[in-house]
Amino acid sequence: MKTLITLIFVLFIGITAQAQDTTSEVKVATIEMGIVTETVEEGVSFENNTEVARLYKRSNTKVKKALSFTTKRNRAKLA
Repeated sequence: MKTLITLIFVLFIGITAQAQDTTSEVKVATIEMGIVTETVEEGVSFENNTEVARLYKRSNTKVKKALSFTTKRNRAKLA
């Protein structure tokens, strides 16, 4: 009896959902854009700056410590 009432309820909800009138048209506002045919190029100046980047090779740097972290779940469990 419970399954019959549930089936009728589901069918009733499905029929009422399909009976809704949702044919309202939504109008979209269009924007008209023009095409640009002229471009202006400005002179670009290149500067030769030589900068030196230093790389420190230490075994206990902060980056290596951050990249080599381990969690409790990475540890092996005893059976």
